[in-house]
Amino acid sequence: MKKKTSKKKMSSKHSCRSRLGGGRPIEPLQLPGNELLVDMVDNVFACSGFNGRRLAEACQLFSRMIDSDATIALTVAGAMTPIGMSGPIIELMKRGFVDFIISTGANLYHDLHRPFDFPMEQGNFGANDDELAQKKIARIYDVYIHDDKTLTSTDNVILQTMNGIPANEPITTSDLHYRIGNVVKKLAPHPEKSLLVNAAEYDVPIYTSSPGDSSIAMNLAIGHALDRPILIDPCQDILESTALVRAAKKNGVVELGGGSPKNFYMQTQPMLWQILRDPSNYTGGHDFFIQLTTDSPQWGGLSGATPSEAKSWGKLKPEDINHVVVYSCSSISFPILCQYVLNKNKARKPKRLFKQRKELVETMLDVCKKNPDSLKVWKKYLKQK
Repeated sequence: MKKKTSKKKMSSKHSCRSRLGGGRPIEPLQLPGNELLVDMVDNVFACSGFNGRRLAEACQLFSRMIDSDATIALTVAGAMTPIGMSGPIIELMKRGFVDFIISTGANLYHDLHRPFDFPMEQGNFGANDDELAQKKIARIYDVYIHDDKTLTSTDNVILQTMNGIPANEPITTSDLHYRIGNVVKKLAPHPEKSLLVNAAEYDVPIYTSSPGDSSIAMNLAIGHALDRPILIDPCQDILESTALVRAAKKNGVVELGGGSPKNFYMQTQPMLWQILRDPSNYTGGHDFFIQLTTDSPQWGGLSGATPSEAKSWGKLKPEDINHVVVYSCSSISFPILCQYVLNKNKARKPKRLFKQRKELVETMLDVCKKNPDSLKVWKKYLKQK
């Protein structure tokens, strides 16, 4: 149920509205009357500076993104599901605020603990790790995960899901995660806690840009020992994600951290104009961009670059008002971002892109194959059957 925001308005003396001849005046921030989160963002953070103001801009941008009916991607790096961020993501999917996801495999693996009540608990970041190892407890900063009760038990779940996955024929990571989600829905006592289960229910495709880099893939590799290999096709993932972007009226992304998931989403634009040479009146560049990160550009690790650099690659459109980077830990900023739109925006009808993937890929490739400029280049280097 949508909560009502406070109707109390700030006096003109302390208003953060723009004035003629200059930017917004910065006055002492007024906390009374802004107890609700939406009011806190719009009337306190937005009237401030530094990353408090960036966070307000990100919240307001996410709200505009939703209202524009953009196709919204969420990219997830870092250890987000171990600290419970699957909960806010599930709520966004239920409201139709996330249409597809690109995640590290580790986040999806750790998502599988909770529907089975496998232990994952708050711990101490200053603990003695030699003692934890002796007690068979793995540590992710201040999160404890049990070896036998959690990790091995989750491995067994993944092995059970393999029976329903076609062997000896390539599948996409979106296919893989959809199948795992449906199996877990039947097996788990608490399927509602799983990001993968909810994504399958709402037909939200989930991709892993580095499919070999997680315990999910480590378990799938067992199929090769039993002469029943499960083959993941990352090139088909590229085509699917690109087709989703191409078919959208507008595109936007919320990025938690950076890394491979970020670049995998951002590369869909160069894939269209640089590689596929898409001839269909394509203007190029994503419309909306939000990143929550603790990295900084001068070390070369801002994972696909700043929004400004991304424009030089044709990854983003030039409207700077639609690009926001919040230099803050996602464990702080992401729940605020989610709570803002969950209270501010009306639910959207789910786009259910999972069921549309193959048709969109076929349409994209058919158009590109009819482009004589593309065919001329491709045939020069690739021998056809």
